[in-house]
Amino acid sequence: MGRRSSQRRNAAMLDSDDTDSVSSSSTTRSDMMLSGLEEVQFDKETVLDQCVDALYEKRGSTREKALASIIEAFNSNIQHEFVEKKFATLLQLCLSSIRRGSSKEIALASHVIGLLSLTAGPGDKAHEILEESVKPISVALKSRSDNSKISSLLECLAIITFVGGKDPEETEESMQLMWQVINPKLGPNVATAKPSPAMITAVVSSWSFLLTTMDGWTLNPKSWQGSISYFSNLLDKEDRSVRIAAGETLALVFEVGSLEKFSGESKGSSDSSTDETNKSRELLHIQGLRAKVLNQVRTLSAEAGGKGSAKKDLNNQRNTFRDILEFLEDGYSPKISAKIGGLLLSTSTWANLIQLNFLRHFLGGGFVKHMQENEFLHDVFGFTPKKNLPTSQHRVSGTDKRMYKSPNSILNKARTQFLNKHRMLSQDKNVSYYAGGDEL
Repeated sequence: MGRRSSQRRNAAMLDSDDTDSVSSSSTTRSDMMLSGLEEVQFDKETVLDQCVDALYEKRGSTREKALASIIEAFNSNIQHEFVEKKFATLLQLCLSSIRRGSSKEIALASHVIGLLSLTAGPGDKAHEILEESVKPISVALKSRSDNSKISSLLECLAIITFVGGKDPEETEESMQLMWQVINPKLGPNVATAKPSPAMITAVVSSWSFLLTTMDGWTLNPKSWQGSISYFSNLLDKEDRSVRIAAGETLALVFEVGSLEKFSGESKGSSDSSTDETNKSRELLHIQGLRAKVLNQVRTLSAEAGGKGSAKKDLNNQRNTFRDILEFLEDGYSPKISAKIGGLLLSTSTWANLIQLNFLRHFLGGGFVKHMQENEFLHDVFGFTPKKNLPTSQHRVSGTDKRMYKSPNSILNKARTQFLNKHRMLSQDKNVSYYAGGDEL
């Protein structure tokens, strides 16, 4: 009875202190809060370090949140200093997530690895990322259970090869791994279930992105014979994203040249007369394929909308195939411009257009930031951004506000935890003081 009345009295005294700020304990608490705020000076690198530490946690959801935060940090700023210090640690942790994580964790970890490579830029680090990642990614690609996971793995493989590949053989190896996802009979496994439209689109887009870096004559003809026929067949599929990806890839193949590498009719012979016959047959075959593709492209450029077809998707398809038709008939590549910090980034070839669209899709909200500050992308597109603009020197981006200034940001959550801990310590001291007085 005496103990319960003591507790009630203690609670009343604490409530009084909180509302009236009478007694030295409230002053002490205020001082502790101020000192806590001074001590909790989290900068962006500290937040990234905490996220890396969280990747060691056993709980998958904790690792997923940490990976999502890392992606946001890499999109909002070019993390050169962090990559310089921690790239190997972050890479191994992400590869561990790819090996053991859920589909969501694999997708997030794959994206982080791609951002890590883009931030590092060409060189030893990017090449190490490629060498270390190819095997775990190829193993993960064999399990085709989730479209988002497979798409992220393919995009990651495309990015790390694009940045870190040092020779055509490495690039072609990655292209082979992608091809086996939709053509498993070419790989060591028995044919599996039909790939979904989303999976086909991801493979074709990633494959063509890497083809933009290749000289057509360096490709192994045995690997890609028949690919034009395959892409031509995709133009007849119902899914518009599949059609568009296949159409752009065919335009790139024609732009790259050396069509016999892709046609499926290239045969060697030591007999000169047989060789001439084969060349004539090959030329007729290529001309036939070109004519077929041309007719398909012409049809898709003027397709009427059917019942339930989305107008935006239909217009996108028509515009794309009109550009392809103009290229195949007259040799004119589409000229596309994007505004980056007041300057125009322009493309004049199918290769540039495919690169731009792929990187813009991969980077999402971080595309403009990377185009402004990532020197590797400046080299890729021949783009020179405006620098040292006084009006934007101290501007805080929306992403930075979300990460470091919003009530739900990592920074404020950490600060809240810190202050709550010190409030509890302060209250415990007050409780023991009053309880001691009651017992005396």
